[in-house]
Amino acid sequence: MENGKRAQWGSNFGFIMAAAGSAVGLGNLWKFPYLAGKNGGGVFVLIYLLIVLFIGFTIMLGEMAIGRSTQLSSYNAYRKINKKWSYVGAIGVIAGFIILSFYSVVGGWVLNYLYQTVIGGIPTDTSAYFGSFISDPISPIFWDMVFMIATAIIVFKGIGGGIEKACKFMMPALFVILVIISIRAMTLPGAGAGIAFYLTPDFSKLTAGTIVAALGQVFFSLSLGMGCIITYGSYLGKEENLEKNSIIVPFLDTLVALLAGFAILPAVFAFGFEPGSGPGLMFITLPQVFDKMPLGWIFGTLFFILVLFAALTSSISLLEVTVAYMQDHHKWGRTKAVIVLSLLMFLISIPASLSMGILSNVQILGNNLFDFLVLISDILLPLGGLLMCIFIGYVWGMDKALAEITNNGKFPFKLKGFWTIMIKYIAPLAVIVVFLNALGILKL
Repeated sequence: MENGKRAQWGSNFGFIMAAAGSAVGLGNLWKFPYLAGKNGGGVFVLIYLLIVLFIGFTIMLGEMAIGRSTQLSSYNAYRKINKKWSYVGAIGVIAGFIILSFYSVVGGWVLNYLYQTVIGGIPTDTSAYFGSFISDPISPIFWDMVFMIATAIIVFKGIGGGIEKACKFMMPALFVILVIISIRAMTLPGAGAGIAFYLTPDFSKLTAGTIVAALGQVFFSLSLGMGCIITYGSYLGKEENLEKNSIIVPFLDTLVALLAGFAILPAVFAFGFEPGSGPGLMFITLPQVFDKMPLGWIFGTLFFILVLFAALTSSISLLEVTVAYMQDHHKWGRTKAVIVLSLLMFLISIPASLSMGILSNVQILGNNLFDFLVLISDILLPLGGLLMCIFIGYVWGMDKALAEITNNGKFPFKLKGFWTIMIKYIAPLAVIVVFLNALGILKL
């Protein structure tokens, strides 16, 4: 609520940039290339694209429809349609709160790496430096605080003057930087092997695990199940075409992931590094790549600016989910909600950061606190997505959902039959696979 009225996006372009920004995050820039490197390159990319086309579009359109129909945040949106299902919206709010509590820690790492690159570069032994930095009891927390403050300032300024304005700058800038780095990486001597690995599907490497990995990455990459798209959709006017927006946002998110692969894998192959090296790909391997690359400090600086923009556009959507809940349900003002929630998340992020060092022996279900928070989010997101599909298909009803998507027939819905089948039958089954995999019941 702003000035007593429900805030709205200033333009459809602003919404697209904000929604795409919510979807585009650290997962696009390190996890997608890492998973592609680990799961056979081109065949993973192909499976990923197919899942975005079918599952990603389906769930995103459903969440946008719920948000715009109710003009309320995640919890209150479900509550308005059917009080018994308000807990599904609560799952999104809780997930957003938990995710930002550890996401800000990694955002702080990105800020530190950007700073170090600008002032003279990461030490040559990047593995030792990374381990030393994240286990330090002070420095990561300082950068975590800076990242959270930056997130809070943007959200504090509201939908139009804060989130939309920031995303309309950061998202185009992100694309420009990503294209520049991609071109540089693909023109390195020896990059051809990485490009071939990335673009050529080798079906002998296709396994059930590859499909599950691609399915999980699509789900988490698009910010589904965490209340972000419902909340952002609640600021949309009835004149917006939801079908078109639900195609454009996953397309932009996927484009960033694909470009990230072109920016990272050719360079990794060119210098003989391991493409499937996990989180270390961003903080250990790539700094070594930039160190060996001509004018590497320039491209390293651009890269970490790129990563920072991706992290911020996601973090502001996560904070907005919880802020909108406090505004809609508890009638808090934006200022109070931003300050209290940001402070609470930061306080939780402190032990999460320390769990990499002095609190590493504190274990919950065999995980340190940081990994435990990640585990909870990995379970809550597919659970929220699964329940959303059931809610639309069997509780809210397809007639009401389709009426919202088409604005009572004002917009033609060319994919009506396809979406109906997907939301009622196919998408729930796919999300169950992600959910069981997150629980460790289905290990592929």
